[in-house]
Amino acid sequence: MLAHELRNPLAPIRNAVEAIRMADEALPPRVQWAREMIERQSRHLAGLLEDLLDVSRITTGKITLKCVPIELASVLTAAVDAAMPSIEARRHSLTMMLPREPVYLNADPTRMAQVFGNLLDNAAKYTPDGGKIEIHAASGSGRVVISVKDNGTGISPEELPEVFELFSQSDRALDRAQGGLGIGLSVVRSLVGMHGGAVDAQSDGLGRGTQMTVTLPVTQAPSSSDPLPPIAPRQSRGLRILVVDDNRDAADSLAILLEMTGYHVRTAADGPAALEQCQREAPDVVLLDIGLPGMDGYEVARRLKRMPRLAQTILIATTGYGQAEDVARSKSAGFDYHFVKPVEPDNLIALFDGLHDEGTMPLI
Repeated sequence: MLAHELRNPLAPIRNAVEAIRMADEALPPRVQWAREMIERQSRHLAGLLEDLLDVSRITTGKITLKCVPIELASVLTAAVDAAMPSIEARRHSLTMMLPREPVYLNADPTRMAQVFGNLLDNAAKYTPDGGKIEIHAASGSGRVVISVKDNGTGISPEELPEVFELFSQSDRALDRAQGGLGIGLSVVRSLVGMHGGAVDAQSDGLGRGTQMTVTLPVTQAPSSSDPLPPIAPRQSRGLRILVVDDNRDAADSLAILLEMTGYHVRTAADGPAALEQCQREAPDVVLLDIGLPGMDGYEVARRLKRMPRLAQTILIATTGYGQAEDVARSKSAGFDYHFVKPVEPDNLIALFDGLHDEGTMPLI
């Protein structure tokens, strides 16, 4: 419930910032600064929220790993891509050394990228501008050892044994504007442990940098199979989209954003209004909030699925609830996709364009 209530106000804030960015007019420097600041801080707030939720999921045993054979290089590349804005903002140099032969893990790709993204983000955060970050991986004896090393502020010997404890805060975080809640490394330790691995921290003391080392079991390369035929992208511009949300700011901001991208958008504030709108004009896509007053989004989806003229309509759940049981309930109600608020506009557009995007949770 807390996640739902905190995610809801983030959605219109992120939509409004994106709409300002997409506006054709050149922004005055101070307005541009304000837009960038709101975007940075809203993303930071969303990250803190996700960290808190992960702690809750881990402590209550509600995290389910979706393990598949994946190549280590692809995991590290995804983590680097996610951390690169923070690394570039502080003008750090980044080097990565990997084994010549591909190394495969039996792991959850999203969670593994989260582990190394978190370690890279910490390295960038606690290294003075213009620092060095190194990623090194070596495999042997059925395991792979990956280290993330920086030449930053380091950790004192007294604090080193406690860095993976929940809500642990080092003295080095006191002068950092984004020191965090002291839960990121606790999440890293838990996720690595769930994959049968271990994580360790080394530092020669304050001012002497830090090295985080992750050890994971390796697996055999997946068997080769015939590649799937490419899927031709859909011509998505001109799609008729209905946005259903009782939060008017959320509905209107998303509608404006999609209209600026070239879609035809209508809005509805509750279930009956959505059903009436769909009767008048069958939309191609319905973005449907779950927590609607009176008739919730699940019931609206079930009724929409019974309308013959909506047989080709794509139903997308937009909600603050994102646990496995929430996704399963969406699927049972007839939704085709499940997005957790605040929805990244690029993820929606990629979906509309027929492109695969890891930010979605496909149910079909």
